[in-house]
Amino acid sequence: MYRSSLLMLLALELSGCGLAGTAATGATAAGAQAEAAKQAQQTEQQVQQKVEAATQVDADKRRAADDSAGN
Repeated sequence: MYRSSLLMLLALELSGCGLAGTAATGATAAGAQAEAAKQAQQTEQQVQQKVEAATQVDADKRRAADDSAGN
């Protein structure tokens, strides 16, 4: 009886380690996804800033062209 109880406890400990490993893997994956989302947001902001800067340059060029055409 003692031996079978010991084997059962050992099996439970090993299965518990597997669950802990699975939880750790899930937490690592979630952390990686959060970091990827943060980087994607930063990239989106950088692209938006570049689009705004290009739009401003285009508007400045059109304004300069209009000014020179009017003179």
